[in-house]
Amino acid sequence: MRILVLCTGNSCRSQMAEGFFRFLGKGRVTPFSAGLSPKPVHPMAVKVMAELGIDISAQTSKHLAGYLGERFDLVITVCDNAAANCPSFPGAMQRLHWPFDDPDKATGADEARLGEFRRVRDEIQTRVTAWLADNL
Repeated sequence: MRILVLCTGNSCRSQMAEGFFRFLGKGRVTPFSAGLSPKPVHPMAVKVMAELGIDISAQTSKHLAGYLGERFDLVITVCDNAAANCPSFPGAMQRLHWPFDDPDKATGADEARLGEFRRVRDEIQTRVTAWLADNL
């Protein structure tokens, strides 16, 4: 099953979701992520995923345009901007919208910002885990 996770920047939420699908899916899914305006993968996203033993440090941000000709079984948008601006993917059996707060918008000291990244990471893990349990 091919899954595409979309976000605006493809730097935090979609990268974490891709990592969870790869790790928790145990080869039963092939996840990808992309963004409308990609930015580099955020180091705090890499850090909080590593805390759970999931290495996303080799993942890279990609532009949505690179996937327009491909087929996906599931397309998930993780922010409202991506949901509003996501093109259709012919052949996608399902499209879901899982809106998560953008942890990159957190302010304050690094520890406070890491706390926001952890909170969003945990929300993403819960959604991915539940989806996998219900669908595979």
